[in-house]
Amino acid sequence: MNAWILKFPEQFVIRSGSAIDDGIRQFSRDHRDTLNAIKSVTIWMLNGIENLLTVIPWWVLILMVIYAGYKTSRKWTTGLLYGAMLFLVGSFGLWKMMIETLSIVAVSVALALALGFPLGVLVAMSRRIETVMRPVMDFMQTIPSFVYLIPGAMLFSVGKTPAVMATLIYSIVPMVRMTSHGIRHVDKEVVEAGLAFGSTRLQLLFNVQVPQALPTIMTGVNQTIMMAMGMVVTCALIGANGLGMEILVATNRTEMGRALMPGVSIVFIAIILDRLTQGSLRRSGIENR
Repeated sequence: MNAWILKFPEQFVIRSGSAIDDGIRQFSRDHRDTLNAIKSVTIWMLNGIENLLTVIPWWVLILMVIYAGYKTSRKWTTGLLYGAMLFLVGSFGLWKMMIETLSIVAVSVALALALGFPLGVLVAMSRRIETVMRPVMDFMQTIPSFVYLIPGAMLFSVGKTPAVMATLIYSIVPMVRMTSHGIRHVDKEVVEAGLAFGSTRLQLLFNVQVPQALPTIMTGVNQTIMMAMGMVVTCALIGANGLGMEILVATNRTEMGRALMPGVSIVFIAIILDRLTQGSLRRSGIENR
């Protein structure tokens, strides 16, 4: 009796880990063709973006970033600063790794936006779906990012495909949340005016609610990109090459100097992507709607 008071009873311990693992393995065997098709499409997208970025000469890519920085801020100094950051990444000898990292981020963000936007619309339009999705999204945002790697590796083996899937699941939540939040909080008078002019539900959504909610939706896009960048190092644990892999190797060898350069490079890329997306939002006038 005293043991029950001081120590949690063994009879109440749930040991379901092996059952979950067996279930995932069985699912992998039963749907191998579908998983292989998903893997093939993902690899095709990754190779396409990576080849595109590789074909572009390094100096052209830097000039493009400089020009984009100028267009979004109207300051040449800002554009030159972004270009200098990108040049430093190349000076560190990490240009190829940066391209690999950007390809994973680009594919993951594209999938997160493609799936997150319609899901956010559904959550905004249905209270029942919101009731179901809210605890799911809370769970997804709270669970440690390392957990996403395990089912991805079990279903797709190691490499870039499970990295994309893990990054997709990790970064999709802000897109869903911000899309639903923006649409739900559109001015009721604007919605009523649209209904008064005879708009159908779809017309009201795409012609009134989505344009009005665009600032909030774009904030979700920005947060999705930042969360995808934050997953880069973690995905190296399942064989995703790039800057994250360099940091992982340096960490295993306890080489601070070697880990510092890719870490700084990730910060530079994140800053550039963050400022360009926010600057595009301001320059387009969306924030003032």
